[in-house]
Amino acid sequence: MKIYDYIIVGGGVAGLYSALNIPKELEVLIIVKDFPWESNSFYAQGGISVAKDREDISSHIEDTVSAGAGTGNLENIEIMVSDGIEVINELIEMGLKFDVDSNGNLLFTKEGAHSTNRILHLGGDATGRYMHSFMLSKVSHEVWHSTVVTDILAYDSICYGVTVCRDGNSENLYARNTILASGGVGDIYKYHTNGRSISGEIQGIAIEKGISLKSMEMLQFHPTVVISGDESSLVSEAVRGEGATIIDEDGEQFVDSLLPRDIVSRAILKHKKRAFLDISRFEEKWFWNRFPTIAKFLDGKGFKLTKEPIPISPAFHYAIGGIETDRDGKVAGFHNLYAVGEVAFTGVHGANRLASNSLLEALVFAKRGAVKSLTESRNFQFREFPLLNREWQKEGDEVLKRELQNLMWRYASIERSGVGIEKAKNRVEEMLSLDIGRSLKLQLFTANQILISALQNRSSIGVHYRIDV
Repeated sequence: MKIYDYIIVGGGVAGLYSALNIPKELEVLIIVKDFPWESNSFYAQGGISVAKDREDISSHIEDTVSAGAGTGNLENIEIMVSDGIEVINELIEMGLKFDVDSNGNLLFTKEGAHSTNRILHLGGDATGRYMHSFMLSKVSHEVWHSTVVTDILAYDSICYGVTVCRDGNSENLYARNTILASGGVGDIYKYHTNGRSISGEIQGIAIEKGISLKSMEMLQFHPTVVISGDESSLVSEAVRGEGATIIDEDGEQFVDSLLPRDIVSRAILKHKKRAFLDISRFEEKWFWNRFPTIAKFLDGKGFKLTKEPIPISPAFHYAIGGIETDRDGKVAGFHNLYAVGEVAFTGVHGANRLASNSLLEALVFAKRGAVKSLTESRNFQFREFPLLNREWQKEGDEVLKRELQNLMWRYASIERSGVGIEKAKNRVEEMLSLDIGRSLKLQLFTANQILISALQNRSSIGVHYRIDV
C-alpha cells in the first residue's frame, strides 16, 4: 500500500502555498478537480489586503472586525493580519513582483470598508492569476489534474486519505496528512463569480463524515457583477476603490460605493431602478492599463469604455462558513486532517468578509497548517479500506441541479425569511430521497446545511439578512 506524506485537495493559492511550505524531499500529491487554474484564487481580481507597516496592523484588525459586524474570531484575526506582513515579504523574496510606482514603491489601493489604502495588486486586476501562476511554477511536487475527490477516508477521528476518480477509474489514496483546500460552494447558486469546478462537494463529504461545519449561512454576495445570459463576470471592488460609483438609470448615486459588500448588495436589490457602475471619471487608456482583464471583458461585450455606465447586479461570491479549524488549520476533532482557504472556517471574517482578506487568510493559515503538520506525531496503524464505486452523475441530475441553483438563489441569497428557507429546505430533502448521482447528492447535503444554519440563526446580521426578524 503506497502512503504519501501529504495529499492536498485543491490547487488554488491555499493548496499551492501549503505545498510550498512542505519540504521538497517529502512525497506530496496535489489533487486538482479540473485544470490547475480553475480555482477561485486564480480569478481574484482586486488584490490582497495587507497592513502597510506595523503601525497599520491595529487599523487592519479594526476594519476586519467592523466589517464582520463584531463577530469575528479576534485571536485569529490578529494572527492573519500580523503574520500577513511576513507572508507577503516571503513571497516578494521568492520573486513575486507586486505592482509598483515609477520609484519602485509598492502600490496600495483601497476597497470597501477599508479605512486606508492597503490592497496590493499584480497585473492591474489580475492579482490571483499572477499569484497562482507564480506559485504553480515554484511547486516541485506531483500534481494530478482532472481528478475528482469522491470521498474522504476519515473514520474514528483519523483521516487516512481520500478516494478519487481519475480517467473513469476510482482508487483509494493514502496519506499521513491530508490538507483540504478545495474552495467554496458557488455552483449551487444560479448566479455566481466562482470557477466552474467550485461546487461544495467536499463540504458535503464533510457532513457525511461528521466533520464539523460552522457559519454555513454566512454567504457573501458581490454587488458589482455583469450578468449576461447564464454568464456572470465580476467587476472588482478595486474599480470602486479607484473612484467608480454606483448609479441608477437616471444617473443618480443611491449608495456609497465603498460601504461593506452586504450593504451595497442589499441597496442594489432594494432600489426600484436598475443599477449601473459609472466609470466615466476614468480616461480610457488609464482604465485599460489599470484594469486590463475587466476592460477586455467589457470591451468584448460591446461596452464603450469609459463612456457608458455598466449594468450590474449582485451574485454569489464567497463562502464565509466552512469546515471548522483551529488557528493552525487543523480540522476540529480529527487527527492529520487540515482545511485551509475558502473551504475552511477560521472565524476571521465574522458575519461579512472585508474585501481582499480572503487571499491573505488563505496564505497565512496554509502556512500555519503546513508548519504545524510537520511537528505532529503519527502514532496510528494504517489500514486499507474497501473501494466504493458510486456513480458520480446520473441521468436527470442536471435538471435537478438547475432547480437547486434557482432555489438557493431565490430563498438563501441576499435577503431571507424563515418561510422561504423552510420551503427550499423541504424541496432539497425531497431531492435527496431521489435516485441521483453522488455529485448532486453531496451538493444537496451542503445546500441543506446552509438552509439549516440559516433557519437556526434567528438574528439578522451581516450577510445573513433576514427580513422576518
